[in-house]
Amino acid sequence: MSRLLLASVFASRVLGHGHIRNVVVNGVSYQGWDINSFPYMEDPPLVGSWGTINTGGGFPVNGYSDPDIICHIDAMNGEGSIPVAAGDSISLQWTVWPETHHGPVLDYLANCGSSCQTVDKTTLEFFKISEVGLIDDSTVPGYWGTDELIENDSAWLVQIPEDIAPGNYVLRHELIALHGAHTEGEAQNYMQCINLQISGSGSAQPEGVLGTELYTATDPGILVDIYNPLTYTIPGPSLIAGATPVAQATSAITATGTAIVPGVTSA
Repeated sequence: MSRLLLASVFASRVLGHGHIRNVVVNGVSYQGWDINSFPYMEDPPLVGSWGTINTGGGFPVNGYSDPDIICHIDAMNGEGSIPVAAGDSISLQWTVWPETHHGPVLDYLANCGSSCQTVDKTTLEFFKISEVGLIDDSTVPGYWGTDELIENDSAWLVQIPEDIAPGNYVLRHELIALHGAHTEGEAQNYMQCINLQISGSGSAQPEGVLGTELYTATDPGILVDIYNPLTYTIPGPSLIAGATPVAQATSAITATGTAIVPGVTSA
């Protein structure tokens, strides 16, 4: 199905809870997937971000076993990749995120073999490299990872593990809004995927989990009432060894240039 046809079929769904507008690595800014224009273009710019026709609707639309949970609705492989080195920190620059949408911020990687541009997303096995949940529970509904993102000028910093083996990877970045999560099926997951070409001399190849097996609707971090005192359990698999579990300040990374990577080499 062409991007133009997708746009015409789903244009009414584009509500906009926010999206990643650019990715900054070592001061270089890479264009993200522009939900407001790219779906309507016959030949959109080459970017590492996976394409989707909707970042407005929260999941689970059809449950957590539906492939749309992997990289969003009808997500299309990014046609480029962004070069990073193991140990680099990546700043994900969001558009505005609603202040009422409190919840955790999670980051995963999945090795996509020889090509992230052609990999079947349902075969990707994700391992968690970062998570920030309930930071301060002194007030209700508390201060969450998403609140920290807002305070960081809608930016989020995630570090690529220093010992990760070089190769082609998909970064799965996710915000989970829990304002309605006291009712089963009403947690809202907002995920976006970005192709990375990681360089380095590491050898770690962590085991991962299929995207359709990351969560269930009754996980304690998914089915939860944030408007009552609680001890929060972040959903999904445990962090891998060597992961950075706490977000860092994002002020050190600024967008000083723009570059688009045309593709990747074989892993």
